[in-house]
Amino acid sequence: MQIDIIGDIHGCYTEFVKLTKQLGYQWNKGIPIHPDGRKLGFVGDLTDRGPQSLQTIETVYSLVRQKLAYYVPGNHCNKLYRFFLGRNVQIAHGLETTVAEYRALPPSEQAMIRKKFIKLYETSPLYAQLDNGRLIIAHAGIRQDYIGRTDKKVQTFVLYGDITGETNPDGTPVRRDWAKHYQGKAWIVYGHTPVKQPRIINHTINIDTGCVFGGSLTAFRYPEMETVSVPSSLPYVVEKFRTFD
Repeated sequence: MQIDIIGDIHGCYTEFVKLTKQLGYQWNKGIPIHPDGRKLGFVGDLTDRGPQSLQTIETVYSLVRQKLAYYVPGNHCNKLYRFFLGRNVQIAHGLETTVAEYRALPPSEQAMIRKKFIKLYETSPLYAQLDNGRLIIAHAGIRQDYIGRTDKKVQTFVLYGDITGETNPDGTPVRRDWAKHYQGKAWIVYGHTPVKQPRIINHTINIDTGCVFGGSLTAFRYPEMETVSVPSSLPYVVEKFRTFD
């Protein structure tokens, strides 16, 4: 299998287009299609904070519908899904940018994008097991003993990471470094935690290089095991990036 897995886009649509073109995808039909039949993968968090969340949803929805891509949801996707269902969610931490875009649309277009995203979310797996289990895409990662499960504990881990229940001074949850202890043979490709460079450790790779915080948008090419990045056009916010010992 040949796939290019893209990190957290967060509405950075311009960088997404640029990255796919650099990877050899052509946009003649309005979506990125590779002449050699390569597919795209998405680690979730398509929306929030960045300038073009709805356009990102439209493109990923079209790709998945035409079986040209694999998508798994992130925590921001989960929150947007609950917002579209009419649940009582806090419109903060980036969701406000997507909601502002959405509310600026005429009602008919609102209904269309809402319907598309709900369908995308509800028909997608919690995490994707590809290439006969040799490759897994999971938004915040997954522990070896959780692979094959989708219960509540696994859902929390995949969407939010290995959280302790405590919070950092800035209000973000304290997360354990699960990748450091991963012993599995399957490659886990994930995002969620912004890092300055793709982080490879123990058959895991974090490709959230913080595009929306002024870092870059990164793709992991499989089976080549290469990363390709394009720089962000947004201002750099150093405190948003996590460093590891």
